Amino acid sequence: MSDTLISRRGAVKALGAAAGAVIAAGDLLAQRAEPRSTVTNPPRDFDEPTTYFNDPDVLTVDPQFNSYVQPQNAIRRLWTGGQWLEGPAWSGQGKYLVFSDIPNNRQMRWSEDDGDVSVFRFPANNSNGNSFDFQGRQLSCEHLMRRVVRYEHDGSVTIIADNFGGKRLNSPNDVVPHPDGSYWFTDPPFGASLFEGQPDEPGGQANRGGRLNPRLGLPPELGRFRRELPTAVYRVDPSGKVDMVVGEDQLTNPNGLVFSPDYKRLYVISSATREMSVFDVQNTRVASRRLFTDFMVDGVKCGPDGARCDVDGNVWCSSNAGRASGYNGVTVWNPEGRLIGRIRLPEVCANICFGGPKRNRLFMAASQSLYAVFVNTQGAAPG
Repeated sequence: MSDTLISRRGAVKALGAAAGAVIAAGDLLAQRAEPRSTVTNPPRDFDEPTTYFNDPDVLTVDPQFNSYVQPQNAIRRLWTGGQWLEGPAWSGQGKYLVFSDIPNNRQMRWSEDDGDVSVFRFPANNSNGNSFDFQGRQLSCEHLMRRVVRYEHDGSVTIIADNFGGKRLNSPNDVVPHPDGSYWFTDPPFGASLFEGQPDEPGGQANRGGRLNPRLGLPPELGRFRRELPTAVYRVDPSGKVDMVVGEDQLTNPNGLVFSPDYKRLYVISSATREMSVFDVQNTRVASRRLFTDFMVDGVKCGPDGARCDVDGNVWCSSNAGRASGYNGVTVWNPEGRLIGRIRLPEVCANICFGGPKRNRLFMAASQSLYAVFVNTQGAAPG
């Protein structure tokens, strides 16, 4: 009787110890898998495959978004190792994604065939935004050289724009093609820095005290630029003529821009106000500016940077909410400016694009890493 009791007590102790070990192991596993900043339940590792049927970090805000969520797939971190990633753009012909690592002065390439990431161009003149035009040629905004260039099929490089009215551009940021053969781009001042380009020469607006030496680390002909223009949005005609379409009096520090699928609207992000404005496109001009969204979500300012439209006219925008955990990533707005969905990432997201052979995969350049998730729609424009 007593032997049996002792055996039972021993068994209970043994089971308790085993359960404690399992709980401790589970705690350690949870700690190891917990993401750096994203609020996710259960915790996850974005580098590893998941068994999620519906990804818990793809959030439906409005039921309209459910039709764009692709089940049976999850957000994946495809690569990490950059300093500040920007400008993802998809080459349909080459089946690869190009993106900028601005401070490291290089463009990277992710290959659809094998998932490999390699250096595509180095040096890349601290390129920021990239796109592909309707002929499949890559467009790049160069901070270092303060210009927009096009890479031709034969390997040569064409300067699309480097001045307006004889005055040098500030630091082109993002560029989009139009079916009429024109290119539209934003020109804020962010590239006039040590980290992302070259400061102004002494006395210039970005180096008034002259304490910075803009020539360090650069070829001898550089380090002599000076800001000459206000911020603006420009249109480059197929003939090469450059026109200002949105001035600083209408919108300060323009950043990302995107056309609606029918090219009747132009959406432009202001980094000064962290809002998006929408304009009506009237041939080669724009009119009727109005606020599209202020990016306030649950009382959090989800600062935008880059944007793309899907074929239904929804606007997908990168989100930089700083330390507001769970609000970095992507916000999705319907054509009326109503928030319908969000994608949470563990890093600040700078820019996005649709890609993959069917253009149904959303690529997200987020601070130091590249992420992707399949969606149930397609990007409306090339690149």
